[in-house]
Amino acid sequence: MAYTMWRDIPVPFYMSLYFFEVKNPQEILRGEKPVLVQRGPYIYREYRQKSNITFHNNNTVSYREYHRYYFYPDGSAGNESDEIVLPNMLALSVALMVEDWPYALKLIFSTALKTFNETPFIKKTVKEIMWGYDDPLIDFLNRIFPGVIPFEGKFGLFAEMNNSDTGLFTVHTGVDNITKVHVIDNWNGIKKVNYWHSEQCNMIDGTAGEMWPPFLTPSNLLTFYSPDSCRTLELVFQKSDWTFDIPTFRYVAPNTMFANGTVFPPNQGFCPCRQSGVLNVSTCRHNSQVFISHPHFYNGDPALWEAVDGLHPSEKDHALFIDIHPLTGIPLNVSIKLQLNLYVKAVQGITETGNMKPVLLPLLWFDESGTIDGPAVNTFYYFMVVLPVICQYLQYILLSAGWVLVVVALALGIVPLKKQDKKILFWNSKQCTEETAQFRKIKSSGLCQETGTGSLHLGSTQEESVWNCNSQSGSHRTITAVAS
Repeated sequence: MAYTMWRDIPVPFYMSLYFFEVKNPQEILRGEKPVLVQRGPYIYREYRQKSNITFHNNNTVSYREYHRYYFYPDGSAGNESDEIVLPNMLALSVALMVEDWPYALKLIFSTALKTFNETPFIKKTVKEIMWGYDDPLIDFLNRIFPGVIPFEGKFGLFAEMNNSDTGLFTVHTGVDNITKVHVIDNWNGIKKVNYWHSEQCNMIDGTAGEMWPPFLTPSNLLTFYSPDSCRTLELVFQKSDWTFDIPTFRYVAPNTMFANGTVFPPNQGFCPCRQSGVLNVSTCRHNSQVFISHPHFYNGDPALWEAVDGLHPSEKDHALFIDIHPLTGIPLNVSIKLQLNLYVKAVQGITETGNMKPVLLPLLWFDESGTIDGPAVNTFYYFMVVLPVICQYLQYILLSAGWVLVVVALALGIVPLKKQDKKILFWNSKQCTEETAQFRKIKSSGLCQETGTGSLHLGSTQEESVWNCNSQSGSHRTITAVAS
């Protein structure tokens, strides 16, 4: 069952997106505080399919997992045609990339922005923001400044995610050691990345984030490698709970997940850092000054969400969690929430950036969720809850039945023994009566003197009575009388 669930994940996944629409773009260019309004959710049904599954002789298996997204209008708050005002991520990111270039080159770039009517804030549809739109600035940059941006064609926040895979994972099957099942052996042929500045931060540890080794305890961490975050993430046990009447452990993100190196020294390798609560992923995102965090900067430095209007962090709405069945290591309820943020500021020599103050501007946050349901949850409940309970009660029933049989056997053995004891007692009484009569007969026959003394001995093996006659002269005679 575990292999089938791993290969064909029975959990329906949904990706819910919430955009932060900018309400005062002109005021931001003048240095004022950004005002944001959350729009959404815009929900996409996510389908996952493993391909190129290959088993190896060292008890590992390799595979690629492809993701496809389809808009789900029934649960969405709007349509993909809805227009939203967002920062011009392409123009503002490249502006920071060329900040240290000679003034002449920056002037060329600034002129190109004017020529192509590129503004710091743009209005695009949800579909364009997600899956891409044509922008003449892309062709210009690739032709005049090759290498500045590592892509061609359309630009979109999730343009590279649809109908794509997350890399080649090689994981342990657990055949030789069940505690290693699902644990990553390598990703894309490597055991560590080179994005960060310490050995620990670069390590690829844990699983691929779908299943974990069985027999989890509250002391275990839930470790997995996230290609989207370019790093290994760890979740900690929060509480025991129930999901669809199935016992689960709830794991959540620790407060230190995106803490900076000052607050949490082991994270120093992820720096250069800004305020605590955000992770700089620019090194694995083409130097685009993109930061990830919890939604609304939850668990972050208050300075982050106080720098803009419209954010209201809360554990209930913005904390990620995984509810996992500890015996099997299979997640039953998942909600992974992350936020994308763009660092923006005024760049000298590029007039389009105006007088913007340095700020981490939230772009959107998403909730990638999935809950086991339908026939899969019924099957899981039967095998993992009902059957173990039946087996548990069955062992007590069998144990009780065993004791009953022992008692019955003892009872049946004791009754014949009592009857035999009564028979022996009756025979001994009869024997004593007969031997006493024989004794008197022998005594009256004169074989023993009246002055003699005698004693009766009951035979132990031949059922015989022995009469010892002792005469006055001290002679000794033995008369044996066999009981009839």
